[in-house]
Amino acid sequence: MIEVKNLYKSFGEVKAVNGVSFEARDGEITGLLGPNGAGKTTTLRMLYSLLPPDQGEIRIDGLDPTRDAMEIKRTLGVVPDSRGLYSRLTARENIMYYGELHGMGKQAIKSRIADLAVTLDMGDFLDRRTEGFSQGQRVKVAIARAMVHEPQTVLMDEPSNGLDVMSTRALRHYVRSLKEAGHSVVLSTHIMQEVGALCDRIVIIAKGEVAADGTARELLDRSGCESLEDAFVKLIGSEEGLLA
Repeated sequence: MIEVKNLYKSFGEVKAVNGVSFEARDGEITGLLGPNGAGKTTTLRMLYSLLPPDQGEIRIDGLDPTRDAMEIKRTLGVVPDSRGLYSRLTARENIMYYGELHGMGKQAIKSRIADLAVTLDMGDFLDRRTEGFSQGQRVKVAIARAMVHEPQTVLMDEPSNGLDVMSTRALRHYVRSLKEAGHSVVLSTHIMQEVGALCDRIVIIAKGEVAADGTARELLDRSGCESLEDAFVKLIGSEEGLLA
């Protein structure tokens, strides 16, 4: 479970995150929804201790990223927006490396990779260098790498960007399986179909602040709209949402 209270982060005069608060519960998929530049990625980077907050409190499974950075890395699985694969390594080697960083034994890593290769349908490219991989293949490796140590809490930053229809469907199926297994999943996105298909709760962020927080039904009722896209635009108070 993630608890965020009054989170702030500025870069010079730019207030990237300005008092954000929300919860992401176990067994649920929580969507961070907002236009480009809203503060979603900055919020995620503070959650996984890459950036220190200027103010505010974060608790992830009871841990504070500002004090328990190493423990946080053990309990979290992170799929960053950049993917960050090592192009000279094979998919298997990328995953093995992260397993070793988490202190896993060789046999445990081998067994876990075998499971993930089946779950994510990676058999055809598991032993190929990642240089030249398709976007879908890169995302699968990034997810496997993030999940090799079986973390309880999973953070995904726009994982479906650039994916084709079949890869997007496979990704959604996997994310739902994490929810069903009791994981807490935070999904940062600006794709409305993804939010509607996956998220139990939605946190809308605009200009570094929480504009709305609730289930899809609650947001539709609050906005008086019939579609999530219309609700999103109305709740952030700007037509900018149509360009996100």
